[in-house]
Amino acid sequence: MGSKWREHAKLKGRFMPDHPDDLQVFVHDGGPRLSRNPAEAVWVTVTGVDGEVFRGRVLNQPHNLRSVRQGSEIKFVVADGAEFPVMASDKYLREREAWVIHPCRKCGFSELFDAPSDLIRAVFPDTPADAQMSMFTSFCPLCGGVQGVESKGNPAPSGGEAALAPQAAERPWWRFW
Repeated sequence: MGSKWREHAKLKGRFMPDHPDDLQVFVHDGGPRLSRNPAEAVWVTVTGVDGEVFRGRVLNQPHNLRSVRQGSEIKFVVADGAEFPVMASDKYLREREAWVIHPCRKCGFSELFDAPSDLIRAVFPDTPADAQMSMFTSFCPLCGGVQGVESKGNPAPSGGEAALAPQAAERPWWRFW
């Protein structure tokens, strides 16, 4: 079986010496807005790689998680600011290409645990269906700091008063859409 992940720059030095496909990965039920269960580090056997996204099988049973079990097949990425690689859902991986995730101001964590659309729905439940979010903040799932999440396709206006002048007078100050 090919094991090109063993030489992948993002995983190099993370494997167990006696088990060259096994490493620790943070798995989770979601971030602090969607789950009360904290992430847990589990052992994973890497089974594949596609660019910067890795696949693996969970070797041990997490203690308090509902969505991940021993034997689960997961995907994961290596993020800045995290001690271990981090599990990533297919939905998150699809959506993350449309967003810039600004690293946490406290720990530097550069990914999210949840898909941006799930975070928007949780944080802004009364947002109209046709609204397009330009930017929002999220609590870092690792340290509780703050991460900025900015749309690539619908960026927030930049440049002070000129960007705010026409529409600011037409809506209340507290309304973002």
